[in-house]
Amino acid sequence: MMKYLLLLILFAIVWWAWKKRSTPPRDDARRNPPVERMVTCAHCGVHLPESDALADGARYFCNDAHRRAVQRQGS
Repeated sequence: MMKYLLLLILFAIVWWAWKKRSTPPRDDARRNPPVERMVTCAHCGVHLPESDALADGARYFCNDAHRRAVQRQGS
């Protein structure tokens, strides 16, 4: 009887370790990246993340050609 109890305990330990190993760790930061502010290009109106935009005063542009085009129009 003791032999079956030990086998049952051993089986439970192995099952618990296997279950714990096969479950992926919870990483909420990886699944939910931080939210970034979106801005609009002053020339063409495309929306892009603020970190990708070129800032010129209070205006944002999607590339340098659009920034230069608006500067030429204003001059």
